[in-house]
Amino acid sequence: MIDLTKNEAALERNIKRARERNIVIPTLHQMAHPEDIPEKIRASLKDIGLWDINSRNLFRITWKNEPKEKGGLFGGVNYIVLPEELTGVKAKIVALVGKWFPTGCHKVGASFGCLVPRLVTGQFDPTYHKAVWPSTGNYCRGGAYNSALLGCESIAILPQGMSRERFEWLSQVAGEVIATPGCESNVKEIFDKTWELRNTRSDVVIFNQFEEMGNHLWHYTVTGPAIEEAVREVGGRFAGCCFTSGSAGTTGAGDYLKEVFPGSQVAVGEALQCPTLLLNGYGDHRIEGIGDKHVPWVHNVKNTDMVIAIDDADSLNLLRLFNDEKGREYLIEEAGVDADLVEALSLLGISGIANVLCAVKFAKYYELTEKDVIATVLTDSAEMYASRIAELNERLGSYSRTRAAVDHARSMLGQGTDNLLELTYPEKKRIHNLKYYTWIEQQGRELSELNAQWYDYDNYWGGIHGQAAEIDKLICQFNDAVGVI
Repeated sequence: MIDLTKNEAALERNIKRARERNIVIPTLHQMAHPEDIPEKIRASLKDIGLWDINSRNLFRITWKNEPKEKGGLFGGVNYIVLPEELTGVKAKIVALVGKWFPTGCHKVGASFGCLVPRLVTGQFDPTYHKAVWPSTGNYCRGGAYNSALLGCESIAILPQGMSRERFEWLSQVAGEVIATPGCESNVKEIFDKTWELRNTRSDVVIFNQFEEMGNHLWHYTVTGPAIEEAVREVGGRFAGCCFTSGSAGTTGAGDYLKEVFPGSQVAVGEALQCPTLLLNGYGDHRIEGIGDKHVPWVHNVKNTDMVIAIDDADSLNLLRLFNDEKGREYLIEEAGVDADLVEALSLLGISGIANVLCAVKFAKYYELTEKDVIATVLTDSAEMYASRIAELNERLGSYSRTRAAVDHARSMLGQGTDNLLELTYPEKKRIHNLKYYTWIEQQGRELSELNAQWYDYDNYWGGIHGQAAEIDKLICQFNDAVGVI
């Protein structure tokens, strides 16, 4: 359960600070249903840019932002549907678009879900504490952004091998940026840095996305209903959802979707170069934003039906195909992909492409037809990877239509049903048990809670899901005390 115990003295200071800075905090309900946001807030957004450091942008942490850089309000869920001409499978792949969140990534929602419960209970005191955001990329960006909006100082931690764009942006927003050794799969080094900060500083609060249940709950409450709405608009038989693991927060949406679409499946992806869930494996990979070599504490493994490994070269090949002029020409003129959709392919970042490839393999394994729908998310967009595309061009040479045809045939159409596993009960338990080595031996979590995740399944996960209403009530009480609205 998320600890919602109040520290009244710190809470009073938080209320005073919010009043001084004109801060209003949205509820989880408003993020899922922005039509219920007060008109006064909606009116104030008309002159604010999507990425501006303005506390009103807290209300833009939703899948339903109007897709524009400044002054946008709200509409339906932002998503695209990927057709057979592109994917090679008959099933429709519905992909929610993360670009139209502040910071250009949906991780800003997960970090909100972790920080705000502690802020509205007084467990986090921004007059003294600094918020520490350990991450393999986008989560620390979202955390630093939310910290700035909420009047909190922040420390961002991420591997030194992440894209230049991430570091450049963080240097302008976070109070401090710490680069740890390695790449996306070097999560242990990130955890080690958080323990160093804990043991040497009294003013830090660690918001570890891999263990903070606010991450899971935000996706259950906000992402799940957004996917449901998009799927019902598209129409068809919902087969399941596919998400690369990362912190496994997005799999919380899978918990929601299984409740509203009984019989649907949840598939979790990872890099073939670091097949932790598939083979208890290890290694380095280049799918930025998904950390490996451990099983996140927030991953509801018992509710996961399939593990899929994606070759990182396929994600990078398709990143080039989707964003190079020659690649786009090939897709339109030879592959027969609609020109408007080709224009929209820049909405797929590296991990978003990996998510789509998981959906393709999922569709082939289950022999899905044109009657079926699969859901996934585009975590961020190609906007975050211009330097990676430049590196590929420098290493591989200029792009051509011939190379585009090869990349499409090999990295998309050529996906097979290898490197995946439909999980039996013992296989699920094997993966769940891997949590012991990271979380009990290294990170000090309680064995009784690990067992409760498995053996007291309904009470444990259902209890967390039921906390959304309680958190919203605390947010409303906080806003009432602040008195801005």
